[in-house]
Amino acid sequence: MDPSLLHVALNDGHFIPALGFGTAVPDKVPKSELIKATKIAIDAGFRHFDCAYCYQVEEEVGMVIRSKIADGIVKREDIFYTTKLWSTFHRPELVQSALKHSLKKLQFDYVDLFLIHFPMPLQPGDELLPRDKHGKLLFEAVDLCDTWEAMEKCKDAGLTKSIGVSNFNRRQLEMILNKPGLKYKPVCNQVECHPYLNQGKLLDYCKSKDIVLVAYCTLGSSRDKVWVDQSSPVLLDDPVLCAMAKKYKRSPAAIALRYQIQRGVVVLAKSFSEGRIKENMQVFDFQLTSEDMKVLDGLNRNLRYNSADYFGGHPNHPFSDDY
Repeated sequence: MDPSLLHVALNDGHFIPALGFGTAVPDKVPKSELIKATKIAIDAGFRHFDCAYCYQVEEEVGMVIRSKIADGIVKREDIFYTTKLWSTFHRPELVQSALKHSLKKLQFDYVDLFLIHFPMPLQPGDELLPRDKHGKLLFEAVDLCDTWEAMEKCKDAGLTKSIGVSNFNRRQLEMILNKPGLKYKPVCNQVECHPYLNQGKLLDYCKSKDIVLVAYCTLGSSRDKVWVDQSSPVLLDDPVLCAMAKKYKRSPAAIALRYQIQRGVVVLAKSFSEGRIKENMQVFDFQLTSEDMKVLDGLNRNLRYNSADYFGGHPNHPFSDDY
């Protein structure tokens, strides 16, 4: 089946490809590796690219996409590009300029999806994580609803086709959904989601509100020492996942990705290996039985690889709620 035909409908009339390519680069990986991997991903058939201001690679990703457009491999309208509003830009007057900054780096006229990266505003400035002289993170009091109104204006201005959120819990989503004068609902909520953290309750809630769940860390994270506890189990080594991979003659990664797609979750996969990038595109070529889907549901242990501890103590920290 042609993966480019597999899209999920968003509540604003647009469509998002069911499989996306993640572009966050661990510190140990040079940007040249990302450039190479992004080229391979486009050639392999990926059309959905998930990026963010804070990944600090938009220039490189934009350059690759533009070069593939210039070569006639893809058109701009074939590409679905996501960027995210970082926490130091939550003040309403900063939102549009933050998006324009990303567009300038990309040399694009618009993005397809603009997300609030985290529901935790920080004080504006050049630092991604601004701290005082004692090393304490500098929080900012900005109403999420005010930030959302500024996101709506970005859509109205044609700078983005769709708007959504990331790392929001149910309570924070409801703040937006219940906002007086709401013009556009979030089209999606991008969260960590994999067989060890299957987000069942949040997925059901989002479906009930016509909000798509987009999954990151779908293969258990790149185990970057900066933000992942090195003692946490390696998802792709899970014996159940490995046995299922054998049964379907696929990789454990393909099983983990296929699991999400069958749940109606849009899934992001990141790899710097040509073989694995191509392999990840083959998730549409097979189907898991309903019995095996239940077995995979049973792997859930509410294990979070990205606990966002670097936002420690923030009053808006989303992960202390049940979902």
